[in-house]
Amino acid sequence: MARADDSLSLLIAGVAKDVSRAFDDVLVAVGGSTPLWQVLRALSSGGHRTQADLAAAIGVRQPTLTHHLDALERAGLVTREREDGNRRVQRVTVTESGEQLFLRLRRAASSFDGRLRAGLDDGDVAALRRLLGHVMENAEPD
Repeated sequence: MARADDSLSLLIAGVAKDVSRAFDDVLVAVGGSTPLWQVLRALSSGGHRTQADLAAAIGVRQPTLTHHLDALERAGLVTREREDGNRRVQRVTVTESGEQLFLRLRRAASSFDGRLRAGLDDGDVAALRRLLGHVMENAEPD
């Protein structure tokens, strides 16, 4: 639990770590993980994407994404195909198995979001979003 004399940066870092760990635990319980959820969510919301577009959408470097996609492809959750006009570009597509896992992960993520919102009304959630957005802006380098 946070102490009143903790700096805001320590408080936010601790909350982020704890919430992230709890969220990943929820996703692992249904056969996924946070990185897997991020990839499948981006693919499901944006249709067919190039590997570069996907990396930008989820905020990771391409080598990190390649590592995740290798595992997802081995598991039969995505396919990658080289683009005819530019062999360096790979299009990533979710398979039927990947879509089924995405749906399980989406239900788990939604349920977890409900847990986070417990005791908060819509105004509280809006204020929290606004405040966190402001803190994120303040954290950006000058």
